[in-house]
Amino acid sequence: MDAESPVRRAAGSRSGRETLVELRARLRRSEMLIKLTQRVAAIDNLDELLATLVEVTANETDAERGSLFLNDPATGELYSRVAQGTFNREIRLLNTAGIAGAVFQSGEGLIVDDAYADARFNRDVDEKTGFKTRSILCVPIRTAKGEVIGVVQTLNKRSGRFTDSDRELLEAMALQAAAALQNTRYIERMKRTRQQEMEFLDLVSDITSSLELSVLLRRVMSEATRMLKADRSTLFLNNEKTHELWSEVGEGLNAVQIRLPNTAGIAGAVFQSGKTINIPHAYADLRFNPAFDKKTGYFTRSILCVPVVNKNGKVIGVTQALNKRGGPFTAEDEARLKAFTAQVSIALENAKLFDDVQNMKNYNQSMLESMSNGVITLNDEGRIHTCNAAGYRILKAREADVLGKPVAEFFTGANAWLAERFKTLGGAGAKGDVLMDAELEARGEKLSVNLTLQPLISLKGQRVGSLLMIENISNEKRMKSTMARYMDPGLADRLLAGGGEALGGQSVEATVLFSDIRSFTTLTEELGAQGTVALLNEYFTIMVNCITAEGGMLDKFIGDAIMAEFGIPIPHGDDADRALRASIAMINELRALNTKRQQRGQKPILMGIGLNTDTIVSGNIGSPKRMDYTVIGDGVNLASRLESACKEYSAQILISEFTFRKLKGTYRTREVDKVVVKGKTEPVAVFEVLDYHNDETFPNLPDVVNQFRTALGHYRKGEFDRAIAGFNDTLALHPGDKLSATYIQRCEYLKSHPPEGKWEGVWVMKSK
Repeated sequence: MDAESPVRRAAGSRSGRETLVELRARLRRSEMLIKLTQRVAAIDNLDELLATLVEVTANETDAERGSLFLNDPATGELYSRVAQGTFNREIRLLNTAGIAGAVFQSGEGLIVDDAYADARFNRDVDEKTGFKTRSILCVPIRTAKGEVIGVVQTLNKRSGRFTDSDRELLEAMALQAAAALQNTRYIERMKRTRQQEMEFLDLVSDITSSLELSVLLRRVMSEATRMLKADRSTLFLNNEKTHELWSEVGEGLNAVQIRLPNTAGIAGAVFQSGKTINIPHAYADLRFNPAFDKKTGYFTRSILCVPVVNKNGKVIGVTQALNKRGGPFTAEDEARLKAFTAQVSIALENAKLFDDVQNMKNYNQSMLESMSNGVITLNDEGRIHTCNAAGYRILKAREADVLGKPVAEFFTGANAWLAERFKTLGGAGAKGDVLMDAELEARGEKLSVNLTLQPLISLKGQRVGSLLMIENISNEKRMKSTMARYMDPGLADRLLAGGGEALGGQSVEATVLFSDIRSFTTLTEELGAQGTVALLNEYFTIMVNCITAEGGMLDKFIGDAIMAEFGIPIPHGDDADRALRASIAMINELRALNTKRQQRGQKPILMGIGLNTDTIVSGNIGSPKRMDYTVIGDGVNLASRLESACKEYSAQILISEFTFRKLKGTYRTREVDKVVVKGKTEPVAVFEVLDYHNDETFPNLPDVVNQFRTALGHYRKGEFDRAIAGFNDTLALHPGDKLSATYIQRCEYLKSHPPEGKWEGVWVMKSK
């Protein structure tokens, strides 16, 4: 047998090497596809999955970049998501447009060597992005059942041209990823559906919790507009007395009521029939009245109007939505709006009833509160049932000292004679008792008053209680002296000099200050009566000087607490800063006072201060010879809550986000929490002021504040272990930072008792 020639041996050797190379390539491809399958199987987030597939396909086909589009059957669009910073932007295009649309429609992969030479290529994208597309490899994403659910494409082969091998590889990768894409899309749809259901329930719960009718109307209209993606929505309620449908648009002084006959237009037709009307083209419907459009300049395209039916099946109004964005209203929109109005109908009726009762109550309350005379009522048991603001001021008493007390327990000592006069009042048909220029004593001060005692008789002629009216007839000097007890004497002079203009009620923006001594009850037990009075006199003298030095008005003393306002009755333009400077001065002065007390062998005093800025109602009602002053509003309550919260957060000065935003100066602060205070539903950011500290009382302050901010961020994201580690780092910088220790305890509690629903990092305060 002849020996094998060198040429044949060389050819055989090359053939063997090529076979080995191909085998290795197939093995590498198989390994890559297995790894791809394993990698995408572990991802349940669509955005992350898209990003991963784009990265892998671009790398494996040696392309400059890639993109993956999924089909949306509802819109006939291909969509993808592109990361931009911390957000994802969704890109959509028709599933018939461009190279991607051609591949999706045909179900066949394409290799385009010269993009600009292909008529299907859309150059606008390159012009917008500045990217130059040279070549394109695009293949369909096909499920195991053969359904095309999208396309994947890679752009600009780095070396050479895209080949059939690249196409086969990309098709294999697309096939491997199809199952994962279907699963993640299904999971995303389930999550979205569940989220919509939860949002709907939360929305209904939130809306129906309001009993204020005007607020409820605005909330329902706003949420209906958002839910239906409409231009605007209006909720009309029926007025049975006037046979009109009415609604309120706008807020505050600009609120406008719309009224129309409950038989007019589309709204009237729905109200009368109790049936839904869905009009895709308003001007083509004879029931539509274009006169409203002509008046307002608004163009109505589509209308969806559904009846609002109560639990008894009675139509009490209608909800109307106009101009859905992207087309007419659908059957799904009808169903959602019907379900929405069905849920809120009970709340609407309750709000209407509450509104009627509240109007009557407010009328009576306003009448009483606007009176300069004190009015006190007793129930049939002889206990004090109500007292208006003038009564509290005249008698220099607090609500807790008055309400619920037997008349004989409240009017004691020099005033005991008045309790006896109540016993002489007759029943039905009896005349009242009038006493002119009588003398009462209020906290040791003599008052000259006119008194009227009157029995209260029910419709059945039975006596159900008694009424006492107190008219303070003290002279102007006495009045001015009384005013000086709750405000700066200079301000009192300006009020008296201002006459009617200064005495009118008004809504003003002001900063309210509350301060309170900590563990005051324990102190009083140790000091006794005389020691307590001496302590308060010394303490109040110092604190009031700090308040008046910044132009603040001392409103009242409430036991050991102080209430003051900045911006009332004279605004300064920087009242939030004045209030904060006064607070810092109060803490610094208290520190100096404690030094003296310790030198005298006495215990130091601790206190907390709360500040809030808001629009509140203030009024000096009367004349220079007799004046009543009142300050009311939610802003007052929030300041009081913040003062109480100082205990929970181991702070001495806490301010609301509303005060924080009004500050013009620079202060050392840190955000301590977002809280929902008792009686409220919306969270408020709370800040601690640290300017009174020094290196000894608060070491490493800047570093502590920065580290605390980082740990607080982890806490609000629900990353409780990372938050605990961060707060421990804060304690390492300042071991005395009790707030960080509080947060560690809170995180441990939340770990063992996970919060229900979505964690927003908001703490609900259970106490006042």
